[in-house]
Amino acid sequence: MMVPIIDLDNAKMRILHVFKTYYPDSLGGVEQVIRQLSAATTEMGLSNRIFTLSRQAEVTPLLHDGATTIVRAQTHVEIASTPMSLAAASVFRDEVKQTDLIHYHYPWPFGDLLHLISGQSKPAVLTYHSDIVRQRFLMHVYKPLLRRFFANVRAIVPTSPNYLQSSLLLQEYRDKTTVIPIGLNEESYPQPAPERSRYWQKELGQDFFLFVGVLRYYKGLHILLDACVNNDNRVVIVGAGPVEADLKRQALQLGLTNVTFLGAVSDEDKVALLKLCRCVIFPSHLRSEAFGVTLLEGAMYGKPLISSEIGTGSSYVNIDGVTGFVVPPNDSAALRDAMQRIRTDAVVADMGCRARERFETLFTADKMAQSYVDLYRQVLGGGS
Repeated sequence: MMVPIIDLDNAKMRILHVFKTYYPDSLGGVEQVIRQLSAATTEMGLSNRIFTLSRQAEVTPLLHDGATTIVRAQTHVEIASTPMSLAAASVFRDEVKQTDLIHYHYPWPFGDLLHLISGQSKPAVLTYHSDIVRQRFLMHVYKPLLRRFFANVRAIVPTSPNYLQSSLLLQEYRDKTTVIPIGLNEESYPQPAPERSRYWQKELGQDFFLFVGVLRYYKGLHILLDACVNNDNRVVIVGAGPVEADLKRQALQLGLTNVTFLGAVSDEDKVALLKLCRCVIFPSHLRSEAFGVTLLEGAMYGKPLISSEIGTGSSYVNIDGVTGFVVPPNDSAALRDAMQRIRTDAVVADMGCRARERFETLFTADKMAQSYVDLYRQVLGGGS
């Protein structure tokens, strides 16, 4: 249980989080991190606001997520997964005036631009969630802006030591990095009603592998589908996203009868599925997957984990042979073998327990929040 820490110094801190999307428009991992961090630091006395873009901003410019206020500017165009807004600068400038510290969540190149034209007057930190992987050509154009932005922020926070070691860009700014792992508050997740748990158990049983996430190109789900050919490993895929139709087409072409696409589900249903499943499987094969919040959720509920070795935080959460299995990326045969071992090998009996122990040691929301509060204090106190 998270114990609120009341600190009068904290009460003076007004934090503005900045990212391209937020609930309810998008349900990705970065949004979950911002939500968990805002809630946890609010319990410690801080004031949090979130600046984001939305195509619904003209209708609903302000929302509330618990005690956190969400300020939205209208999205006008999106290029290479980067939403942009003609109205953002004035709205952002107004928010900056009433904040003590700006907390950027990278990557969002338009956020870099906003900082350089409107936010340089306030101390800033950024959480480095991921390298830019897919838009390599555009990266050459963007890099001068990035370097000015990174030079101006006071601290850069990778979410795992693995990512700090493997990111070429982060190596250039190592002197201003502080690793703070992502954390979750179990109490923020709903307790499923008994009838929902019974419903899913009747529909799916308990001998299934569960994937939860936005269905994007880097999630490696096409590899997972290949791993489901000619075996009876039951896989349940929760989530929607850009490659959903392609994946369903692939499953149909492969004649898969052991894969179920559930689409997006409620948080209550997600927890019911996490509790019922045999294992959480996370086949992301590209560095765009920097951490894997779903892996944390699996660990939180004491499930063994399967992931791929991509040099990122997923292998900080899931330790091969300890909390589950880590396989080579883009290797459907290795993924299939790991699934078979989870079902049949006696060595996996304690993996879920060890995953839970690792979660409690490293990945709780209060640990994450305290580390950020310490960093905020350092930055606001003039430390580098």
